Amino acid sequence: MPYQKPEEARTRRRADAERSRTAILAAATRVLGTRRDVGLDDIAKAAGVSRQTVYAHFRSRETLINAVVEHVTGAVVAAMDDAVTDAVDGEPAETTLVRLLSASIRVAHRLPVVLRDQPLAPERSHELHRPIVGRFAEVIERGRRSGEFSDRLPRDWLVAAIIALAHAAADEVDSGRMTADDAEAALRLSVRQLVLPT
Repeated sequence: MPYQKPEEARTRRRADAERSRTAILAAATRVLGTRRDVGLDDIAKAAGVSRQTVYAHFRSRETLINAVVEHVTGAVVAAMDDAVTDAVDGEPAETTLVRLLSASIRVAHRLPVVLRDQPLAPERSHELHRPIVGRFAEVIERGRRSGEFSDRLPRDWLVAAIIALAHAAADEVDSGRMTADDAEAALRLSVRQLVLPT
């Protein structure tokens, strides 16, 4: 093996560690998204790494689950930002709101089903939802300024209701009571009824 300078070796180790961490998060997101009873051995196997490698990055199952939630939340925010970037200047706020809902639903379904049994603490949930809340709040305010959306209900309540409805839609799909398309259609209709003038 050719000689490597110490800084090159460190850089390579860091890159290897980052690849392992990324593989573990991806595998955990995939596996925990479908089964509640998954152990770290199952996640390590799905990631193609050893259990020791999983523990080197995440000291417990709970730590890994929290990292998955942060990872998926970041992906939701990125999808919402892409949806807004794709928006045409001057498009109706309702169209933008539907874009945000569709983008968030496509990604949020990857949240671990284990959270149904062990929900996050309220303060942690609020912290994770903050960027999502901000995106919905901006569109609601724009819709109110343009007269598209009603101002009869407080903005923060509307945002909380939209997020709760999105979670309800995901629960309906997860339980098999609704298809993803039906749940998304019901969510869009419900949100429109909340924000549009009567």
